[in-house]
Parts: sequence; structure tokens; C-alpha cells
Amino acid sequence: MLIKNTCLVNESFQVERGKYILIENDRISYIGDKHPEGYFGETYNGENKVVLPGFFNNHCHVPMTLLRGYGEGLPLHRWLAEKMFPFEAKLTGEDIYWGSLLGIAEMIKSGVVSFTDMYFEIEMMAQAVSESGIKVNLSHGLSYNSKKPSIFELQGYKDTERLLDIASRDKTGRLKIDIGLHAEYTSRESLVREVAHYARERNLIVHTHLSETQGEHDNCKLKYGKTPAEYFAECGLFDQPTTAAHCVWVEDSDIEIIKSKGVVPVHCPSSNMKLGSGFAPIKQMIEAGIPVTIGTDGASSNNNLNMVEEIYLAAMINKGSTQDPEFMYPAQLLKLATINGARAQDREDCGSIKVGNKADLVIFDMDKPHLQPVFDELANILYSGQSDDICMTMIDGQIVYKDGEFKTIDIEKVMHKAVGIKERILSELV
Repeated sequence: MLIKNTCLVNESFQVERGKYILIENDRISYIGDKHPEGYFGETYNGENKVVLPGFFNNHCHVPMTLLRGYGEGLPLHRWLAEKMFPFEAKLTGEDIYWGSLLGIAEMIKSGVVSFTDMYFEIEMMAQAVSESGIKVNLSHGLSYNSKKPSIFELQGYKDTERLLDIASRDKTGRLKIDIGLHAEYTSRESLVREVAHYARERNLIVHTHLSETQGEHDNCKLKYGKTPAEYFAECGLFDQPTTAAHCVWVEDSDIEIIKSKGVVPVHCPSSNMKLGSGFAPIKQMIEAGIPVTIGTDGASSNNNLNMVEEIYLAAMINKGSTQDPEFMYPAQLLKLATINGARAQDREDCGSIKVGNKADLVIFDMDKPHLQPVFDELANILYSGQSDDICMTMIDGQIVYKDGEFKTIDIEKVMHKAVGIKERILSELV
């Protein structure tokens, strides 16, 4: 496919105009000012369009689209115990499959090409990923079970081992398997150390929640005399690359640990505000040289998986809370949502538009009242843009969404299934 006469955001996150982009198979093979010689199949007119690298949603629980709007108005721990856990206990593998497709559709409509997820029934999630064309770093969130105290007895360990085998045979490279530890407050030290050892043994990225609420953070200090970051570091969890969601209540010493251990924090502004958790010290972390990323969290605490909105909120919240209008300037903001996310997933050939990289592209249509006039294309997109302005999402050279149509997902069937699942489980909970 050849995209002609378009604006693009290059690997330095600067806008270039009047460009041609050639996609062959799953990669970008040419970027230039002139039409390349030869016939390349479909030609796409990029006039009045802007091509961006695809977005990476680095913390999510995608099947929780099935719980969207359930448990409103509760703080995190009541929300989990009273609403989320009882509902999730009723979910079947098939439910997880349909919920995954619903969430994936929402993400690709908002320009997401890859996501990092922690949930259960992850084999059914992997099936949805395979069918939809998106990429994922997938993990089963392990937590302590007093009846099965060892990691090797937990279903999450068995699921991880099975998915590692499946991923090893995946020729596309779209499916990657991480090891998930749900959180400090849902585990015991023995489990944390076992997960750390297993991650080293299997060379896996760790995915966990870290210092999401003040209560979680302070209770860990009461139990162990350490912050969650100090505790995890001492247990060896951070000896492997780690994706740490939220990091709202991290202290100065924690930020030093995060930097020294190469932990990647995931900023989830919508979820942190909606659950009343607070505001993460993103500026402090970025100024320390930490490669922060952005995530939506699940649709039950957001309540959507709209990455365009999440990027916008990350900018507005951090400009306002730091009283610094120069912070989160467009190129810096886009870097968090693209190449930082790709590196956190260990995808070295993704996250930016350059020859040789995977063709993960998002195209914005600038012919909209709220995007005109244009002084700065990137500022217009990131501060004024909406997900409905996206006219194409391409992943590994495959068009998965174009002009309002999902190319790999039967969205009407998916939405019908989601409503049926909700009604069935609510009847079972009565």
C-alpha cells in the first residue's frame, strides 16, 4: 500500500509534509518526497490527513468492558470487593473472549495498535487478539491463595506456561507473554519472591500495580516498614523489566528505585481521578529520566478505552497540577504514548514511523471544524482531536479499522453478546 501526499510524524516526532509512505507486507519500506517507482497495489490519498505512529495502551484489563458502569461511586477497595470480584467470579472463558473483542474494537477505533493487559482466562484473550489483528503483552494477574500458596499450584502459573508455548509458535510476533503479580496487597512475600524467581528463570517482563492508593501505600509501610516499591525491590521483583501501573503515591526514594531498576511507570489519569486515588508525580519521574508510559486501565474504572482521550487528560492534568504550561508539549506527550510504550513491551521495531519499522499507523482526518485552522498539526490532534477523527488504524501493515468500519471484528455481534453476558450475570448475582 502507498500513502501519498500526506503529513507524517517522523521518528523525531516532528511533522513532515508532502510525504509518500510505502508499506510492504508488515513494514514501512519507503518514506520520501517522491512517488516511488513501481506498482504497489492500493494507493491511499493522504491529502489533509496526518499519519502518526500507533498508540500503545500500557495498562489495561480489556475484558472489564463487560463491567463498564458497574460499581459506580466506590473507592478502590470497596469497588473491588463488593462489585468487581463477585461479578468476575461469574465470567466464563467465552465471556472473556467476547469482552476482549469489545475492548479491542474500542481501542483500535482510538488508534491503539498494542496493549499490555493483566487478567484471567488469558488463552481466550489471546484468541481474540489473534482474530482482531492487534498486538498484546498478556499476563495472568497472580494473587495469593491460602489453599494454594505456591505459584506452581495457581491457575495463573499454568495459564502462563501454556501461553508461553503458544506464543513461541506465533510467527507474527504480535503475542507476547508477561508474568503478572496483581499487587502488594493481594499477595504474600513468598509469592512475590516466587514470581520474581520465575520471571528471571523465564526472562519475562513483570506487570503489576504499584502504590495506586494512599491506603495501599501506607498499609505496606505499616506491615513491612517499607514502601511497596522498596518491598518489591527487596524481594527481587524489579530485577526483571517491570511495568508498574499507577505509581500515584510513590515517594522520592521510590522514584530513585524506579529509575535505578528500570521500572516503567504507567500513567492512568482517568482511572486515578475516577476512583479518587490522586495524581501521580509524572513530571518528577520524567525529569528523573524515567520513560513513563500511558494506559487507560479497565473500562470499569475509566469508563472507556479511548486512548485519544487518555493522552489529552495526561497533558491537561500534568500541566495544571504542576502549573507548567510547557510541560507535556506535543512531541513529549506523543513519545509517552508510542515509543515509550513499545520499548516497555520489548518491541524494538515499533513505536515510530521510520523505514524498517512495523507498519503500525494511525491516520487522522484534519477536515473537521475542531481541527481547523492548522498552525501545528500535532497540537491540534493531541489537544483538540477526538477518536472519531481517526479514519484508519493499521497494525503490522493490516488495515483493522477504516472510515468507521471494523475490518476484523463483527462489532454488532460482539455488542449483542456483551449485553447478554451482562444480563445473565446480574440475574445470577441476585
